[in-house]
Amino acid sequence: MKPQTNLNKILIGLTALGCMSAIAAVPSAQAQPAYGSYIGAGVSFGLTSGNTSMGENSATSGLIAARYKFLEVPVSIRTQILIGNSTAVVPTVSFDLPLNFDTDLYLGAGVALSNTVNATPVGNQNSFVLQPGIDYTVPNSNLVIFGNAIFAFNAYRYTPGATAISLQTGLGYRF
Repeated sequence: MKPQTNLNKILIGLTALGCMSAIAAVPSAQAQPAYGSYIGAGVSFGLTSGNTSMGENSATSGLIAARYKFLEVPVSIRTQILIGNSTAVVPTVSFDLPLNFDTDLYLGAGVALSNTVNATPVGNQNSFVLQPGIDYTVPNSNLVIFGNAIFAFNAYRYTPGATAISLQTGLGYRF
């Protein structure tokens, strides 16, 4: 099966999952936002590869994540640093949709800065990214469980037009 066909199936599946989650989670009353900025750590899994003969293999890396939440508007600034054989920095600005007091869904847009020889989970060249995700604040604590996907467009140097897809998850400390 062609890599692009698999990519299309993955994108369609993630889109359908996101739509179903949003529909199923519609609250009956106006939800309050999950307040607080955080810093955390986790792991990033690359789901796609570029030209494997040129070193554009899928990658797994460690993750440092940060979120700065603006309290007056449903907007956050987020940065994720993917650290492995090569390093990538992914800053985004997100629109946050509160589901309840402890949970936010969000959609971020930004860039993946990964102009490296070896591929990272988000490819090996600078690219535009979309980042859907979720933040869940553990009740009665300052802990945040987070997870997201990163879609990095035209992310591989030796595979023009290929999209890198990665999944991130981790645990943060809210302040």
